[in-house]
Amino acid sequence: MKSPRSLIRPLVRELHPYVYGEQPKIKGLVKLNTNENPFPPSPKVLRAIKGATDGRLRLYPNPTAQPLCEKLAKLHHCKSDNIIIGNGSDELLALAVRCFVEPKQNSKFKIQSSKLAKATVQYFAPSYSLYPVLADIHGAAKNAVPLGANFTLPGVADVKRAKTWSFKAALTFVTTPNAPSGCGYKTSELEKLCRAQKGIVVLDEAYVDFADENALKLTLKYPHVLVARTFSKAYSLCFQRVGYFVGNAELIAALHKIRDSYNVNGLGQIAAEATLDNLGYYRANFKKIIATREWLSRELTLLGFRVFPSQANFILVVPPRFTAQNWLQKLRPRAVLVRWFSARDVKQYLRITIGTRMEMETLLQAVKKILHEK
Repeated sequence: MKSPRSLIRPLVRELHPYVYGEQPKIKGLVKLNTNENPFPPSPKVLRAIKGATDGRLRLYPNPTAQPLCEKLAKLHHCKSDNIIIGNGSDELLALAVRCFVEPKQNSKFKIQSSKLAKATVQYFAPSYSLYPVLADIHGAAKNAVPLGANFTLPGVADVKRAKTWSFKAALTFVTTPNAPSGCGYKTSELEKLCRAQKGIVVLDEAYVDFADENALKLTLKYPHVLVARTFSKAYSLCFQRVGYFVGNAELIAALHKIRDSYNVNGLGQIAAEATLDNLGYYRANFKKIIATREWLSRELTLLGFRVFPSQANFILVVPPRFTAQNWLQKLRPRAVLVRWFSARDVKQYLRITIGTRMEMETLLQAVKKILHEK
């Protein structure tokens, strides 16, 4: 009898899975590690979810989330066939890899070669750490290209000079605003890059509601550009897992061919629809989060932290006195949990989710006590 391990595909045996942020259930914990919204969903959204917990639970949900697509189409001034709904935007990122990228057959080609380009998932580094995992699952080539100083977006001329970027890559992910830095990018910058790319570009706008501008117009202007959005971060629906792509109808139709059947749960669809009917509530919360982000950035700067400008619902910092990992360990016993990444290019940073003003006060109190340690 063969060992169970030998029955697993070699590619899968060698995979390194995505590392999730901790989800501990500790009473009184100030949880600032996974960029969740500190405010609950709108009361109207909660009523809509509770009102749907009836006999409908025995039925399958709308297979394409069509009513939600229609509401989003109205919001974004496009057609419903320009939108596909996913089990979180993560599902759609995975579908994009499967739909637009060929598994690599030969790794000897240079990244700029046409043959390898068809099998290439490209992204800037650092950015969302799921991208390389999705490429590895698919058996695709990866092309991670460093961001500029302070996480800025390199210009087209810059990446041409460096000769590490592939303008023919089958799929390019751009996290905008960037994660984990929070650096925001101008639509004009993104447009120059999109215009130069020959393959699919996904502008991953998970945090865009906290930013100065968005790039949605690019997906309606360029047929090879898709924009990813989520109801998790800005709209307090992490638990429901609802995200979507906006893009060219042919690309959306291709993604529909390979998505799971009934891929978005019914309660999630109802919650997202109700959210779109209550945007005023959420937009008020965006303003509160942005104001708290700017205030916290100033306070931490005064305490000796290097704080990078952010257009997301988190900030990235270089802490004083101790290493970032040590700060993680020192904050935890004080019931404050932040995010530290072990990867070499980001291990000197802490990422801090913006919580309520009270949670941020608790964080600052803990920071001051640590700084006064002998």
